[in-house]
Amino acid sequence: MITDNSSELTESLSTFNKLRGSITQINDLIGKCIIKIERDDDELKMYISDDTYVHFYHQQDCCESVYIEDICGDLDDLIGYPLLQADESTSRTDPPLSEHHESFNWTFYKFATIKGYVTIRWYGTSNGYYSEYVDFRIVNTSKEDYE
Repeated sequence: MITDNSSELTESLSTFNKLRGSITQINDLIGKCIIKIERDDDELKMYISDDTYVHFYHQQDCCESVYIEDICGDLDDLIGYPLLQADESTSRTDPPLSEHHESFNWTFYKFATIKGYVTIRWYGTSNGYYSEYVDFRIVNTSKEDYE
């Protein structure tokens, strides 16, 4: 887990993020400040307040796999500064990781602050009948109806 320990800074950034408006798509993150990042192989959480985070994951089904293949840059560079870039792109033309993958998709998330750039590269593969894409949602843990 990557985090900034200053509770006063966290509270200030949370207020700043609320004033910046809601998030419905990836580029709505531009101008928001990330206060904490948690990650593992198949999900990433970017906290914009103590109880609200942007969740990048894949709702796994049969015969598919979607995971973070690589992170280029330092996730710490995204914490505590307004995001200047927040983009998503996909590619089916970049080569697959294995010649045995029947169907595949690369998803790239590019983020930047004044401190640095980070590209998160996800790889999805399936038998061609299942999703290979990254899911994106906003989770507010203070509400009872979050998933």
